[in-house]
Amino acid sequence: MKADNEQRMGLLYGIGAYGMWGLVPLFWPLLKPAGAVEILAHRMVWSLAVVGVALLVLRRWAWLGLLLRDPRKLGLITLAATVITVNWGVYIWAVNAGQVVEASLGYFINPLVTIAMGVLLLKERLRPAQWTAVGIGFAAVLVLTVGYGRPPWVSLVLAFSFAVYGLLKKKTNIGGLESLAAETAVQFLPALAYLLWLGSRGAADFGAHGAGHAALLAATGIVTAVPLICFGAAAIRVPLSTLGLLQYLAPMFQFLLGVLYFREAMPAERWAGFSLVWLALTILTWDALRYARRTRAQAARLAAEARAAAAAGTAPEVPEAPESSSVRRPEPAA
Repeated sequence: MKADNEQRMGLLYGIGAYGMWGLVPLFWPLLKPAGAVEILAHRMVWSLAVVGVALLVLRRWAWLGLLLRDPRKLGLITLAATVITVNWGVYIWAVNAGQVVEASLGYFINPLVTIAMGVLLLKERLRPAQWTAVGIGFAAVLVLTVGYGRPPWVSLVLAFSFAVYGLLKKKTNIGGLESLAAETAVQFLPALAYLLWLGSRGAADFGAHGAGHAALLAATGIVTAVPLICFGAAAIRVPLSTLGLLQYLAPMFQFLLGVLYFREAMPAERWAGFSLVWLALTILTWDALRYARRTRAQAARLAAEARAAAAAGTAPEVPEAPESSSVRRPEPAA
């Protein structure tokens, strides 16, 4: 019963996290007339304040000393902070420039880009269904390029920057809240310097449009940290396969907002491109679930053989492990 309650809570946390990431396009336009760079700088500064308070409450500081004594991890954190800065900045600009649908495409194709990077950089082996999904995803980008009359650069920058960010986080192996604290600490001084420079020129929007607007800019820290905290709570309570399915909630909400709320154009070529992306993700998800079931079945069989061998006083034969998979725990959306 306790395990069921934990899984139920994990599912709610996961839906909450991805739901908030999916609805965040409603928030960024509220910060106008502040520009994307100023909004980004506020997000960096206030995020560090929010995560710092969270770490104080949770008393989770042991990781900091270990990180400061590891130059390699510090370098990776700095790279991760740089990459996620690009991701955040492009996403905020895209939403406020009326390109929510194209931004959502970036997070739809991100799993495909992550798999492709796993092959190219980590020499991982793909199963036939994964190859098929990647091929269809590539065809979708070509169709969308024709539809837009240009490569969907917003989608590609978001997808590739987030895939690189995920790879760097995998190598640093630091928890979500701690990782965000370290990354925003790297971003803090440049962001604060930019905001002070804007203020010295009289060009800052913070405080220039009333207390409500200033509070919304400060709330960027909460908007960044709260979904991540929910994601962390979900990740320790629900299976990887469940998180893998939940990750599509965010771009789906963003897509629906772009089409139904922001009334962005969706000509036939874009529908065709998105349909190909969704087909690729369907194949990828089906293959991941099938692989997970097969792995669980094999683990159960090996456990049964081990018990039988222990009862008989003999050692069971250990079969070859199944091929590796490029499907990993999904990283949080930006």
